[in-house]
Parts: sequence; structure tokens; C-alpha cells
Amino acid sequence: MLAGQENQAVAWGAFIPARIGGEADAWSVATAILTPLTATLVHAGFLHLAVNLLMLLFCGRAVEAILGGRGLLLLYLAGAYAAAAAHYLTGPHDPTPMVGASGAISAIIGAYAMLFGRNRVKVANPRLALWLNIFWLAAAWIGLQLLFGFTFQTAGARLAVAAHIGGFLLGLMLAKPLLLLRWRGA
Repeated sequence: MLAGQENQAVAWGAFIPARIGGEADAWSVATAILTPLTATLVHAGFLHLAVNLLMLLFCGRAVEAILGGRGLLLLYLAGAYAAAAAHYLTGPHDPTPMVGASGAISAIIGAYAMLFGRNRVKVANPRLALWLNIFWLAAAWIGLQLLFGFTFQTAGARLAVAAHIGGFLLGLMLAKPLLLLRWRGA
């Protein structure tokens, strides 16, 4: 980013919950529709971008091999909206901008966990075993995100914990339907 342009990029592209709500005019509707996507393009620094790209490279390639390019894109886009919705629900009047692709990538990580994780739950009913596995993965991810959020907040940075959780939960839920959709369409 060019020196001095960071604030303008954040003001233009970040998802800010306080912008949504109130009277429904063209600006608030456009903001609600576009900023969950534009926020994935704006990052809080090189390290933030590098970590997101690394996670996308590692998990995204494996998920794309299973779900295909369209499935991965759909998962990423839906993850961006799920992350923004979760972030909004935790503070609808919060003026703090949410930036980065972490929520969308969390959806890909959720799908990765669902597709490649071993179900260690031993239950006679396979459907119940699947739901217990989803619950376990969600609980572990939520605990990890809360720990990261607390750690970063004490260091003076703010992490969009709800966005990460929302994206991950969506990835858990969409992994199997997207898998079925790809192979039924083949």
C-alpha cells in the first residue's frame, strides 16, 4: 500500500457494522452487499496478508481438489458474508472496521476440517457421529479463536473473532453439500 493510503483503503473497503442499519437507502444496501467482499481485499499489514495467503494455499488447494474451483469460490464468497454477518451480530453499532480475508478463509478451513479430519467419535448412528464431529470441530475452533482474540487484545490489536467463527461454522456446514453438488453434477 502506498504511504498514507491505508486509511482511505480501510474507509472504502472495510466492513463496518455501524454503517448498516437505520434507514434503508441505496448507500446502506450497497454497503451491506459489497463490503463483505471488499473487506477481503484490504488487510491490516503484510503479516496479516501473508498468514491469510499461507492458510489459503495450504487448505485451499486440498479443498479445491475435492470440491472443484466453483465449489471453492462459492465457499469463499459465502464465507465472506458469513464472517460479516457474525461480526455484525456481535456488535451492530460497532464503528471498528473489519478487514482481511480471514473469515472467508476460515470457511475454507472449516470445509478442510470436515473433509479431511478423521471422525474419532464412535457412535452406532453415522448421522449422529457426523453431528458430534461437527460439534467437536466447532468447539475446538471457537476455543482457539477466543484464545487468540484474548491474546491479541492484550497486545493492543483487535481480532475479529466472531468473523472467524462464523466463517468456520459455515465451512463445516457447506462441505458435504458442496461435495454432493459437485459429484451429482458430474
